Amino acid sequence: MRNPLSKTIVTIKPSGIRKFFDLVNEMEGVISLGVGEPDFDTPWHIRDEGIYALEKGKTFYTSNSGLTELRQEIANYIKRTQGVTYDPKKEIMVTVGGSEAIDVAFRAMLDPEDEVLIPEPSYVSYVPCAVLAGGKPVIIDLKAENDFRLTAEEVIEKITEKTKILVLPFPNNPTGSVMGKEELEKIAKVVIEKDIFVLSDEIYAELTYNGKHVSITSIEGMRERTVLINGFSKAYAMTGWRLGYACAPEVILKQMLKIHQYAIMCAPTTSQYAAVEALKNGDKDVEEMRRSYNHRRRFLMNAFREMGLDCFEPFGAFYVFPCIKEFGMTSEEFATKFLMEEKVATVPGTAFGASGEGFLRISYAYSLETLKIAMEKLAKFITKLRNEKA
Repeated sequence: MRNPLSKTIVTIKPSGIRKFFDLVNEMEGVISLGVGEPDFDTPWHIRDEGIYALEKGKTFYTSNSGLTELRQEIANYIKRTQGVTYDPKKEIMVTVGGSEAIDVAFRAMLDPEDEVLIPEPSYVSYVPCAVLAGGKPVIIDLKAENDFRLTAEEVIEKITEKTKILVLPFPNNPTGSVMGKEELEKIAKVVIEKDIFVLSDEIYAELTYNGKHVSITSIEGMRERTVLINGFSKAYAMTGWRLGYACAPEVILKQMLKIHQYAIMCAPTTSQYAAVEALKNGDKDVEEMRRSYNHRRRFLMNAFREMGLDCFEPFGAFYVFPCIKEFGMTSEEFATKFLMEEKVATVPGTAFGASGEGFLRISYAYSLETLKIAMEKLAKFITKLRNEKA
């Protein structure tokens, strides 16, 4: 029988996160700290707008690029938070989550063998999406001693004549690291000099804890070289609504929209009406959730200090990335042993790239009560490991 499968798709490995959580699904009584999903319900006024849209029969296709009102609100939001202006008619499109925007951007911009610089550890979709678009991923290993931030020197080291796109995954999943304006300005200088483009994934932009998020699009010369990606899942606790967006120069967005048009048609209509309400009246909700996340973040950092577990302080997203190298196990071995013995699920750092070896991703998108129980179990677990080594 002829092989029915694409050679390209066969080479792509399944998500390291999902692979690990197949184990979790087979166990009872597990405390999971692994899923990057807010534990808050979508704020009621946002849900209510979605319900109202259904009641009024607003269940038809929108335009391919999304509701006009939603695109205008996205433009307003980017303008007031970053000072950057986008034309809602020609430079903004609404997508099925931020993940679709990543996929469509790569497919619109990459020719076979074009290189994509991808800092790691980072979100699991960048590499496979680049490969599926015919591109060649080139990994930049971020360093723990630099708090997993990207430097201009690291970018220069990896750029070749084939480099087309640099991915900027900040605030970062899984590390929680953020990039400041001065650091972004140095990278922008390299991007302009080398005539490459940027895919800036800013899905966690609203969840920063030490100052305001800075988008590289706000730096002179970068708006016209950047595809900015964001969405509603993290900041507004709208993961199941499946809604994201991309802002880009018309020459890029026009081609992205063409792919979206044929593959998707449009993002969910009900979700789009709810998102209009989120952008208009959701700032207070975001601030309340951010305060709660920050409280949990500080609790975890203090817990790590008390148990002597090394972890740099993250200032974005809702993850911590503690180092477990002292125990002489791989990340997967440590996470598996911790799960089996204490019934607490974390994610091996290697799920986010080889440079994540020796680390764990722990999500604090869970209640403080859950985190307290989990940290007690972690302290007990590592004490046992240290006693065994002594």
